[in-house]
Amino acid sequence: MALKSKENIISAWTFLIGVVLAIMVGVFTTLIKIPYLVTYSAQIYGLLVLIGIVVGSFIQVEGKENHTFLIAGTVLVIVSKFGRESVAGSLIGLGLGDVVSSIFGALLILFIPATIIVALKTVFSIAKI
Repeated sequence: MALKSKENIISAWTFLIGVVLAIMVGVFTTLIKIPYLVTYSAQIYGLLVLIGIVVGSFIQVEGKENHTFLIAGTVLVIVSKFGRESVAGSLIGLGLGDVVSSIFGALLILFIPATIIVALKTVFSIAKI
């Protein structure tokens, strides 16, 4: 049985909250237009960036977990970016293209800072002499 540190639990919960918030922002700003969320979407996106920075800064991944996090984070960023561009055109007849594109955009805002910070931490740990 693997031991879990409190730092990783906090980062994991923060990351989960960020993902749920990103999905909610995507749905509630396009499908169910809540005026409050549309008005404050810039601040909410800023909060997603901060959550990504917190997760990237405080997550304790080493060794194989570090490699796994970076691969998964990179795949999520690439798939979200290309998915955002392609899904808008393919689901336009169903009326879901804008919703899915908005969700992917919010997930990008969350994942990019976290992945960049973990990648920088990895580069600095490799460069230590």
